[in-house]
Amino acid sequence: MINVLIVDDDAMVTELNRMYVARVPGFQCCGTASTLAQATALLNDTSLEIDLVLLDVYMQQDNGLDLLPVIRASGRAIDVIMISSAADAATIQTSIHYGVVDYLIKPFQFPRFEEALNAWREKKNLMGNHAWYEQADVDRLLHGGTPEVADSKKLPKGLTPQTLRTICQWIDAHPGSEFSTDELANAVAISRVSCRKYLIWLAQMNILFTSIHYGATGRPVYRYRLIAEQYGLLKQYSQ
Repeated sequence: MINVLIVDDDAMVTELNRMYVARVPGFQCCGTASTLAQATALLNDTSLEIDLVLLDVYMQQDNGLDLLPVIRASGRAIDVIMISSAADAATIQTSIHYGVVDYLIKPFQFPRFEEALNAWREKKNLMGNHAWYEQADVDRLLHGGTPEVADSKKLPKGLTPQTLRTICQWIDAHPGSEFSTDELANAVAISRVSCRKYLIWLAQMNILFTSIHYGATGRPVYRYRLIAEQYGLLKQYSQ
């Protein structure tokens, strides 16, 4: 589960945000704070796992922006989504400067809230599931966007929907397996060179996780496995 800390001095808003968090699968509220002192104490408690902070700006005693450098100085891998009625340029620019991953201006509806959490999770998965990055990966990290269902017009030159379907069907039938290019090529009866092209593309689309295994001699072996969160997208390519 992804742990979310809510920092807001309005009890009603805090409860609404807590309910919103509970509605997004995979997320849970791990704590709330109504002052920056309370929030700082929770952030300094290393026994409390915090992945994401929902942070207000206008608070009775504090300015939420002052918590941003505290989070960065903590050295913990914690991201921040600002949730505030503050819509002035200076506040938003300062938030962006400190690397907030999204900014929701009150009032907002649940779909926008859900979109913010899911987009952050997709970016977090992309960052954590690659040993290296292709340009398409970096573009998605910096500019957003999610992979679209492939078709014959969108596939890179040299790849066909029929072969892609065959490969994805094999992966779909072995969802928990880790496999090499040679193993998959032999299983679906295509050349190793051709199979490698499809695997690279699926990894670029953030469907497969790639790991590198070094033996005592020879070249490193690249092994692949399905990223569980992308199973639904794989199914679309398999049909």
